[in-house]
Amino acid sequence: MAFQFLNRSSSVFAAANPFEVSEYVRANVGSHSLRLSGNTRASASLSHRRAGMLDLCRLSYGAQARIVSEGLGDIYHAQFILQGHCRYTLAHTTLDLPAGHVLVLNPDDPLDLTYSDDCEKFILRIPAPMLDDACAEHRWFKPNERIKFSPEPHRFEDIDSLLLLLRLLCEEAESDMATPQMLQHYNRVVTTKLLVMLKHNVGMVTPSQHAPSFERLINYIERNIKLELGVEQLAQYAGLSLRSLYMLFEKNARMTPKNFVRQKKLEKVHAVLNDPTQPCPNITAVALEYGFTHLGRFSELYKSTYGVLPSQAMRCRQPKAA
Repeated sequence: MAFQFLNRSSSVFAAANPFEVSEYVRANVGSHSLRLSGNTRASASLSHRRAGMLDLCRLSYGAQARIVSEGLGDIYHAQFILQGHCRYTLAHTTLDLPAGHVLVLNPDDPLDLTYSDDCEKFILRIPAPMLDDACAEHRWFKPNERIKFSPEPHRFEDIDSLLLLLRLLCEEAESDMATPQMLQHYNRVVTTKLLVMLKHNVGMVTPSQHAPSFERLINYIERNIKLELGVEQLAQYAGLSLRSLYMLFEKNARMTPKNFVRQKKLEKVHAVLNDPTQPCPNITAVALEYGFTHLGRFSELYKSTYGVLPSQAMRCRQPKAA
């Protein structure tokens, strides 16, 4: 099946020296080095369009070409193999991508790609902040590290709606009628579709309909704050897998469930030590009541959080003499 990404109006090079094409790609699409084997008088071609913040590039080197790069910096490349085939060499494996497959290259991944002499590919260049914005807009859980796409290639027939969007984007980018605002809307839709259809480390699974909200989970913790609350117990109450539970806490509290429970317990101890109206026989009894069994670590944690030792807080709680 032929995919008409970019027409003649977007042509930059035709029947050109591959190294001239490579230099243009390096300046506009992504840093790399080119190595050719076989036909040294190859005829390369390249079409390129800027569409909002996205870059659209269709190219062929006309010879067996090896592309090597230490990384793409702050951009992602979605590479669609239109003709021929591509071999992607990773640290521990090699992937062969025939025509009709797409692979997303991550910013920090070293690249070692070998294209057949008849290979033609379409590259979608995506700045990393665009994917971050898509996650923020849809309230998807983005890990603390970069968004990272799976090295597993996808077949065109599994992403037909994404291909249709890209064809429309190419047409709009080549049209005199397209406005910056229109292209911006296309940018948002395309980056969102990319995250929806391909595999990556973004958490897009929300709690089930019957799972309690995060606020209800907090209430459950506070009602049982003196008990030993493990992550398995919290996950069972919430009706979530452990992975989804960790995602829920990272998204709403920016910490693990264990650290969240410990913080809430420490807040309760702090409240008792600083309120003369609450019974407090001694620091050890209060700490043990809320599950702090290692008193030395408890004192260090209390001081690092509140700036004073528990004993100092205990002395300050004494009511002043009349």
